[in-house]
Amino acid sequence: MIALLQRVSQARVDIAGETVGAIGPGLLVLVCAEPADTEAVGLKLLQKILKLRIFADEAGKMNRSVQDVGGGLLIVSQFTLAADVSGGNRPGFTNAAPPALGQALYDAFVAAARAAHPVVATGRFGADMAVHLVNDGPVTIPLRIGA
Repeated sequence: MIALLQRVSQARVDIAGETVGAIGPGLLVLVCAEPADTEAVGLKLLQKILKLRIFADEAGKMNRSVQDVGGGLLIVSQFTLAADVSGGNRPGFTNAAPPALGQALYDAFVAAARAAHPVVATGRFGADMAVHLVNDGPVTIPLRIGA
């Protein structure tokens, strides 16, 4: 699975002008499943995200996790993270999981996140979403955990 983490002071997802998910300080997690991924891969990715020390401690060093600071998670599906642009100027998306598998893995990832972390909001799988965020830092971290 692929994730792009953005440390935010706030973030929200709107669909058709309605806010469907929002957090204050925490992480915006853009996530993409790949064809060989499993729920176990998603769980491994989630554990990495929850423990990644990218929030400042009292000395201003990145030494705290989203769990340590009590931050929220806004989890948004984004199949375009698997884009392949090696063959030309139009991206291909065959590296992304097919929609049914992608949704199943996204739903399992969100369920695991809700079981492990107190503040979890989401977008909607497959929807046309407007994602609003205030990047804190900015801090943007790409992650990939394979099967």
